[in-house]
Amino acid sequence: MTDLRLGVLGYGLRGSLARTAHRPGAGSRVTALADPDPEARAEAAPAFPGARIAADHRQVVEDPDVDAVLVLTPDHTHADVARDALKAGKPVLVEKPLAVDIESCDAVLRTAYETGTRLYVGHNMRHMPVVRLMRDIIGRGEIGAVKTIWVRHFVGYGGDWYFKDWHAERRHTNGLLLQKAAHDIDVLHWLAGGYAERVQALGDLMVYGDNPHRRAPGEPKTDDWYTKDGHWPPHTQRGLNPVIDVEDVSLVNMRLDNGVLAAYQQCHFTPDYWRNYTVIGDAGRLENFGDGPGGSVRVWNSRRSGYRAEPDAEYPVPDAEDEAGHGGADPLLVAEFVRFARDGGRTDTSPVAARMSVAAGARATESLRAGGAPRAVPPLDPALVRYFLRGQTR
Repeated sequence: MTDLRLGVLGYGLRGSLARTAHRPGAGSRVTALADPDPEARAEAAPAFPGARIAADHRQVVEDPDVDAVLVLTPDHTHADVARDALKAGKPVLVEKPLAVDIESCDAVLRTAYETGTRLYVGHNMRHMPVVRLMRDIIGRGEIGAVKTIWVRHFVGYGGDWYFKDWHAERRHTNGLLLQKAAHDIDVLHWLAGGYAERVQALGDLMVYGDNPHRRAPGEPKTDDWYTKDGHWPPHTQRGLNPVIDVEDVSLVNMRLDNGVLAAYQQCHFTPDYWRNYTVIGDAGRLENFGDGPGGSVRVWNSRRSGYRAEPDAEYPVPDAEDEAGHGGADPLLVAEFVRFARDGGRTDTSPVAARMSVAAGARATESLRAGGAPRAVPPLDPALVRYFLRGQTR
């Protein structure tokens, strides 16, 4: 089988996904890449020998030597460039979030529907071993029917990753309940088997809002913008983005369309970086301790009691290549996309679910900026739902 020829749009932080997808002789290779930043283009050239490197995304989208496209550009550009690729008949992987508002998400899905071009959204956490393990435990009925889910998101490296570039600005991301929480809202929906229909949120810019150590407009990030062990505590951060107007602490309550009640919390004060899921059913509960190799998912389901440190069952999170990205999820995401771009069929990721995670995050962002007033999450056009549920076939 010849390699699927990939065109890459954007070579920033998620350029790692393009490098993961570049497997000459093993199923896929990058043959073209576009980024408006000359430094990004210079960095990309040696990573993909022989690839065509351009500034304009249309040169990649219209390239006859490109079979499929990876959209890895900043969030606010996803919808426009993805629609261009879909209209060109190129299967598309769009990095999450699908877009920064509901209307743009719906426009992308409608374009895929009207053109018949395959659309895939990069919600790689559906391939993370800890998420698959929790879903398997729920599927086996070990905690009964899911009734409520609580997600605590500790973002210890947030100052480096989200407040030193475009991620810190509403005009590019809308808010971190889309850019960051889109992963967890999608997983929450997947574990619960339903979508949020009503949300209520509170939040504030508490961690980095009054930090005066900002770069001047146009000044590049410092060479040490990210370190594994430094930049702690948060007030010691330097070289922050000139504009910071997204919230760094947020609390969201959700009612899903199947009656499940859920909550999501995100905090950038914390020193540690991981996600804790607590899923409670009508016959027990599960909770993960650590979300990568070395962690475990524990289940309590045998009897009532006071506090019990020892669970009734404990399952280790399967090992994965940590260097492969997102606990080994990125190679699995790429493999699923390559297969889908070639052959079609069903996938574990879902454009409908991707839209619903943005819809919940966008409405929650509106709620927290309106002092916590509840917001309804609009449903997707049923015709689009049916199309994508059928595996994007008419």
